[in-house]
Amino acid sequence: MSIVLNGTTGITTPDVTSDGALKIDASAPDDSLVVDASGNVGVGVTPSAWSASIKAIDINTTGFIYGSGASLTIGENGHYDGTAWRYKTTSEATYYANIAGQHRWYIAPSGTAGDVVSFNQAMTLTGDGNLLVGCTSTPNGTVDGVQIQPVGGATQFSRNSTAARYQITFYNPNGLVGRIETSGSTTYYVTSSDYRLKENVVGVTGASARVQQLNPVRFNFIADPDTTVDGFLAHELAEVVPEAVSGEKDAVDAEGNPEYQGIDQSKLVPLLTAALQEALAKIDDLTARVSALEASNV
Repeated sequence: MSIVLNGTTGITTPDVTSDGALKIDASAPDDSLVVDASGNVGVGVTPSAWSASIKAIDINTTGFIYGSGASLTIGENGHYDGTAWRYKTTSEATYYANIAGQHRWYIAPSGTAGDVVSFNQAMTLTGDGNLLVGCTSTPNGTVDGVQIQPVGGATQFSRNSTAARYQITFYNPNGLVGRIETSGSTTYYVTSSDYRLKENVVGVTGASARVQQLNPVRFNFIADPDTTVDGFLAHELAEVVPEAVSGEKDAVDAEGNPEYQGIDQSKLVPLLTAALQEALAKIDDLTARVSALEASNV
């Protein structure tokens, strides 16, 4: 049977209906509140017959669903669209979805509100812990994007062009101070070096003598005893080329843990170049002297 509640005349004579549902009508429209034989409740809709095109409330085995006329909402900002649970911001400029075991964050094109189907998938956290930014799958050179893969792989940066493009940039209060850049089949590890950033520029002198002070050695790292390599001891190199060394000798943190020194061996290139030039100049001078002596003995 059904009980009909009219907003004007109150409860009227109950009727038995073919669907065995309890219906309460507030004058118009019909089926304003429906409780069916399975215990599902619909407000403005027959239970389990909701869609995104109507405004209604449906309480059934799927959950509590509110149809706003454009989407189906759980609570104030979350909604289920028949495919995935989503969370949408009040401005509708961004929303979150849990789809196929992935956490996905979407942003409206140009940062404006719009229909969720036109939103861009801006960031994805996959089930195996990989974080994708600006792409929906592992970036491989065909799309722009970044993937942070903590287990079984590497962090990947991709640009969809072989033209010169920045991959990573580094800033501090002085501005852009370095970058990793790709172009064609080449990768550049760039530190700022524009002449407009420099002053008091003079030539390197006495390079050969400084190179003679360097102490290249062979050693293995304690953690890798089976591998012998060439290199320097950081504190010794700091005495000759301090800009090539990071950190202080024997430094420790507040808890007494070692803060190890490191070396940027590329910083040795200017000194080695100057020393080579000095050596080549001496070779040219000696060659000229030998040629003059040979000529005088003819």
